[in-house]
Amino acid sequence: MTNLSARMELTERLEALRASLPDKVEAAETLEELAGLEAEAIGKRSLVAQARRELGTLDPDARRVVGRQIQETADEMARVLTARRTVLEAATDATILERERVDMTLPGRVPAHGSLHLVEETMNEIVDIFTSIGYTVARGPEAETEFYNFTALNIPATHPARLETDTLYLDYGDADEEVLLRTHTSPMQARYMEERDPPVYVVVPGRVFRRDALDPTHSPVFHQVEGLAVDTDITLADLKGTLAYFAREIFGPETKVKFQPDHFPFTEPSAQMHAYALGQWIELLGCGMVHPAVFEHVGYDPDAVTGFAFGMGADRVAMVRHGITDLRYLFDPDIRVLRQFR
Repeated sequence: MTNLSARMELTERLEALRASLPDKVEAAETLEELAGLEAEAIGKRSLVAQARRELGTLDPDARRVVGRQIQETADEMARVLTARRTVLEAATDATILERERVDMTLPGRVPAHGSLHLVEETMNEIVDIFTSIGYTVARGPEAETEFYNFTALNIPATHPARLETDTLYLDYGDADEEVLLRTHTSPMQARYMEERDPPVYVVVPGRVFRRDALDPTHSPVFHQVEGLAVDTDITLADLKGTLAYFAREIFGPETKVKFQPDHFPFTEPSAQMHAYALGQWIELLGCGMVHPAVFEHVGYDPDAVTGFAFGMGADRVAMVRHGITDLRYLFDPDIRVLRQFR
């Protein structure tokens, strides 16, 4: 083949490629298709690359002419490809943005909040009722001395509650007296009176411990709220009125109460208060007028002051209010059980 015919053939092929490429490029709908056309048009195995390799077979004059045509063709095709790539990239970006669009005007997703345990919630409600009528709140140690847990509360050394069958004693090293896990929150009443002169109006919520087997109505760990009122001329009527008010606040305004005689070493006279709630009489709490011996142990003059005390199980109140029949449900770690009382 002569140089002339070779140059003409090469020129025709370049013109044909230059004429057909724009339509193909315009028809490309994806960047992948466009990349294939680019390889076909100006890639290493393209007609342009082949034409450049064949330049060496032409005479110098033809080489200049064909070389310029090859470069113009390559530049033109690169321009067409670049223009189409810009359009396709913009379309791709728009699709991604639409798919991943976040509407900042929508309300945020608020994570679910936890809640207090039912027993803690009940204790807080009990405390709120008494603080609303002037009582303060005190909390004491769970590891208590025998003096404050028993002696200061007029519980004699021979009382069965002091035995290891009822009380959990601690190995507390070289302590001067026995140390135990408190069996009620009443010790804090004695501690509170030792540090303050009357009048005293205080409630003491907290966790207590007894050597009980775990069953539907007993637990070695449970919760109490104790209350104490000390002032001049406090009577049994004050006790009954205060606790009747509490029962109506916790169970509803129509709640009835009744008091039955009982015996506690730290109160005299003593009683159990029953409340009529949810269609039945329920033993709700123990109470009574503070025994004069308790006042003597904390340095109060029993002839100058009188007072009353009461104590209730917060777990029992929670069970009554929510119709729970088994105390163990309150301590079950199963979230499906606890979620019912949120």
